Amino acid sequence: MKRAVRLVAVLGVLMLLAGACSKKTPTSGGSSGTSPAAKIKIGMVYDLAGRGDHSFNDSAYAGLQKAQKDFPNIQVKDLTPVASGANREALMRLLAQQGYKLIWGNGFAFQDACVAVAKDYPSIKFACEDTSAPDLTASSNLVNISFAANEGSFLVGAAAAIKSKTNKIGFIGGVDVPLIHSFQAGYIAGAKQINPNISVDVKYLTAPPDFSGFSDPAKGKEAALGLFGGGDDVIYHAAGGSGGGLFAAAEEYSKANNTHVWAIGVDSDQYLTAPADQQPYILTSALKQVDVAVYDTIKGFLNGQFQGGTATFDLKSGGVGYATTGGFIDDIKDLLEPLKAKIIDGTITVPNA
Repeated sequence: MKRAVRLVAVLGVLMLLAGACSKKTPTSGGSSGTSPAAKIKIGMVYDLAGRGDHSFNDSAYAGLQKAQKDFPNIQVKDLTPVASGANREALMRLLAQQGYKLIWGNGFAFQDACVAVAKDYPSIKFACEDTSAPDLTASSNLVNISFAANEGSFLVGAAAAIKSKTNKIGFIGGVDVPLIHSFQAGYIAGAKQINPNISVDVKYLTAPPDFSGFSDPAKGKEAALGLFGGGDDVIYHAAGGSGGGLFAAAEEYSKANNTHVWAIGVDSDQYLTAPADQQPYILTSALKQVDVAVYDTIKGFLNGQFQGGTATFDLKSGGVGYATTGGFIDDIKDLLEPLKAKIIDGTITVPNA
């Protein structure tokens, strides 16, 4: 009996010790020392094709991932709309309802959605790319990220004219809208700067309300083969995910006709993401540093420096440019760099339309 009493007493002491050890020491803020601070939620909605387009969506994703790595106090989520893009606004609203504090709409087609959702959620910050939302001020909760795509396009247009042997080059636009016209205008101006008599053929894959031209590689390939067959030996695309069809066409046409034609990528350095057998045909890419814009916007937001209105990324700020991977334009950089300097100092004004 005494033995049983002693065991009960010992067990009682052990339970008291365990209870004491399990108590948490409050932090200065009064929360549990083992409870992690709530992370700041940042969301992104891609445009058509989503991740895997090897173009502006993938570039935006790269910026988002770099921010997640560098800023451990954030939680990120990215979403892709349906093929028609009909639920762009619904996805932005979903993120707002789920407590995301900075929400990104990646692409010019988000303009109406960005304006509407930002108006309904004034305490949330929004960033949208290549829109022309009206009446934005520095105090607005919406920032429009604008890229001088015409300037980068000017430089690859000059490269195309220098490299062309037929004096015929081409341009493929994904969708016939004003934003893509700026790529076309810069490309043509750059080519004409080198050779005023060069011929530039232009082909658009679709027109609104059909935006599938940004996500149809088969259609991009068909258009490119037609232009190559017509004598164009360098083709630049501003067609998002459809641009993969241009690279495939450049390889196929070159091998079938015992020649060598060139493709020019857009938005990111597309040599890096193309299949190895297509890389020898990618002359350069017009760079649009969406990843830098995403990262810088997130960093500014976290530092309390978010500013509404329009933020422009151009040649001067390093927001656009041209790629040199592959080494195919190393021999003409001494011709391209002076043109770049003249754009930066204002000697050359690149048309936007």
